[in-house]
Amino acid sequence: MKTTMALSKKEMRQVAVASLIGSAIEWYDWFLYGTAAALVFNTLFFPAYDPLVGTLLAFATFGAGFLARPLGGIIFGYYGDRLGRKTTLIVCLLLMGIGTFTIGLLPSYEQIGVWAPILLVTLRVIQGIAVGGEWGGAVLLAIEHSPEDKRGFYGSWPQMGVPVGLLLSTVVFSAFTALPQDQFISWGWRIPFLLSILLIATGLFIRLKVMETPAFIQAKEAGHHAKNPLKEVLRTSKKDILIALGSRFANDASYYISNVFVLLYATKYLSLDKTLFLTGVSVGAVVEIFTIPLFGTLSDKLGRRPVFMAGSLFFILFSFPFFWLVETQNMALIWIGLVLWIAVGHGATFAPMSAFIAERFDTSTRYTGASISYQVSGILIGGPAPFLATALLTWSGHYWPIALFMMILGVISFISIYVASETYRKDLNITMRPDQSAHTPDQTLGAQTNTKTKGVSRS
Repeated sequence: MKTTMALSKKEMRQVAVASLIGSAIEWYDWFLYGTAAALVFNTLFFPAYDPLVGTLLAFATFGAGFLARPLGGIIFGYYGDRLGRKTTLIVCLLLMGIGTFTIGLLPSYEQIGVWAPILLVTLRVIQGIAVGGEWGGAVLLAIEHSPEDKRGFYGSWPQMGVPVGLLLSTVVFSAFTALPQDQFISWGWRIPFLLSILLIATGLFIRLKVMETPAFIQAKEAGHHAKNPLKEVLRTSKKDILIALGSRFANDASYYISNVFVLLYATKYLSLDKTLFLTGVSVGAVVEIFTIPLFGTLSDKLGRRPVFMAGSLFFILFSFPFFWLVETQNMALIWIGLVLWIAVGHGATFAPMSAFIAERFDTSTRYTGASISYQVSGILIGGPAPFLATALLTWSGHYWPIALFMMILGVISFISIYVASETYRKDLNITMRPDQSAHTPDQTLGAQTNTKTKGVSRS
C-alpha cells in the first residue's frame, strides 16, 4: 500500500489513458449520430418531407441530445460530487452504449410509422444524458490526479477523446458509405452503431482499474460535501458559470459547423464526394490529436487565458477564409481548410478549456459546476448550430451569414475569456468558506487533511 496521494508517472499515464479512451468511446457514439443525421436519417425517418425539410428535422433530433445534456450534467454532477467521479463515469459509459447500440436496431418510418422518429429522439436524449455526465467526470478524473504544473497537459487527454471519437466514427462510417446506396440505406449505416457495444466493453474494463481522485478522497475524508451541489454552485459561482458558457461559444459551434453542416453543404449543394470530404475531416481529427496536448502544455506555461483567447481570435479571422476554401470545390484546399479549422482553431480553444473550467470550482461542486457550464453551451450554441446554419443558408442562399455567425461567436468567446481570472496556478483543494452550506467540520479541509493525506491508500 502506498502512503501518498501523489501518483507515479506510470499511474498518471494509466489515468490519462483511461480518461482518453473512455471519452473517445463516448464521443464516437455521439458523433456517429451527427454524421448519420447529415447523410441518412432524413431518408429513413422523415421520408414524407421535402429533402431539405427532412434534413432540418434530422438536425432537430440531433439538437434534442443537446437539450438533454444539461440534465445529464445535473444528475451525474450530483452523484459525482457526492459519491465519486469513478462510479459516475462507469454509469455514463453504460448508458451511452445502450442508447447507441439500440439506434442501430431501430426500424425505419416505413416499417413502424411515426414511432420510428419518436424512438430515435428518445434514444438521442439518452445519449445526451450520458454525454452530459461524461465530460465533467472524465476531465476531473485527469485533472484531480495530475500535478499542479501539468493540469493543462493531462486535462487535455480527455479532450483528445473528441478528435479520436470523431476519427473513429468518421472512418467507420466512411467505410460503409462506400457500399452501394441501397445497401447503405438498408443495413450499412447500422453497423457503426452496433459496433459501439465492443468499444463500451473495452472502456468499462479500463475505467474499472482507475482509482478515485485524490481531491475527492480528501474531501470525503474531511466530510466536505454540499447537500445540493447544483444549488450551491449556482449560489456561489454564477459569474464563473457565465464566463465558462461564453468562453465555449466559438469552440462549440465550430465543431458542428465543420463536421455536420459543412458536410451537408459540400455534398448536397456543391455536389462534392462525401467519402473524400469525410476523409478531410478525418485528417483534421488526426492532426488535432497531436495539437491538443501541445496547446494543453502551452496553457501550463503561459496560462489558460492566452491560449484560449488565441484560439477564439483564430475563428474571428478565419471564418470567411474557411468558406472561401470550401467554395473552391478543390478537395486539396478544402482539406487544408478543415485541418486548420479543426486542429488549430478548435484545438487551441478545446485543449485549455478543461482546466480553465474545472479550476473555477470547489471540489464539493466541481463535477456539477464544470458539467453544467460545459453542457448548457451545447443547448445555446452547439446543438442548434447545424440547424441554424442550414436555416441561414435556406434564407440567404449563400454562406456569408454562417461565416458572420461564427465571427460573432468568436468575439463573444474572446471577451468572456478576457474578463476571466487566470487559474493555472490555483490550488484545487481550497475549501469552501465557512458560511457556505456544505457539510464541513469547523476546521478547514486543508487543516484536516494535512495528516490524513499521508494515510490515504492508493492500493
